Amino acid sequence: MPAAIEAVRAAFIGLTAGEFELPPRQAFSGSRSLVMAAHHRPTASTAVKVISIEAERDPVITGTVVYSHPDGQFVTDAVPLTTLRTGAVVGVATDLLADEDASHLALLGAGAQAADQVRAVHAVRPLKKLVVFNRDAKKAEALLESLKDELPDTVMDLAPDAEEAVSGADVVCCATASTAPLFTCDALKERVHVNAIGSYRPVMRELPEDLLATAGVVVVDQVEAALSEAGEIIQAVNSGVLRLESLVELGAALGNPPLREGRTVFKSVGVAVQDWAVARLLA
Repeated sequence: MPAAIEAVRAAFIGLTAGEFELPPRQAFSGSRSLVMAAHHRPTASTAVKVISIEAERDPVITGTVVYSHPDGQFVTDAVPLTTLRTGAVVGVATDLLADEDASHLALLGAGAQAADQVRAVHAVRPLKKLVVFNRDAKKAEALLESLKDELPDTVMDLAPDAEEAVSGADVVCCATASTAPLFTCDALKERVHVNAIGSYRPVMRELPEDLLATAGVVVVDQVEAALSEAGEIIQAVNSGVLRLESLVELGAALGNPPLREGRTVFKSVGVAVQDWAVARLLA
């Protein structure tokens, strides 16, 4: 995870510097099939990911990533790469925006993305406490059981609901397929960093609108992608509570770090430079 975080951090800096050709993600059949591609000019390398998403299937996501470069190509399963690169970008954002002494993580969701969300935050802000809420408590219990050997010094607990989970957290990670906000803004501490990576369609939302309206800074992976796919960002901009010009792209924020004031938000729908970065690392 630390290596993936550094690779993804460098990729976003490169994206802002104009090193990538990054076409919009192609979505088919109501975003049940996605195609993402990124070309890195300095290395003449390209990553292409094709995934299928079926909510009722186990696993929900299947797919393949092909990384092509002048000396050949590398092919890998899209599922572990996607969880790793999604965790990594949360690690980058948390390192940028969370308080230096943050040590209490609330995780909402215990699906395929969950473990790498925890690993990523722990890599940049060593965790003293982890609280998890999932509608299926057995999945949350299984997640904590799977992580206990990796986090022997971390106190782990289950929360009865999302509001209770986030109430004392320094960092919150949302990794669900929710179509409604998971918690109220009032449930959060006055100083907290919130990551949201679950929603990837305009009808999906994890964050309350008043959090986006009052946050000290709202960072997105890419403005174009957020305005196309991030339901909470789209609604907040359309309703006027979030000014479009106030959105900060992650690459730009890395070059000019924003102040850590009040509540901070990172919203990611995922962009192909993340896939490129981790595929290159694996290759």
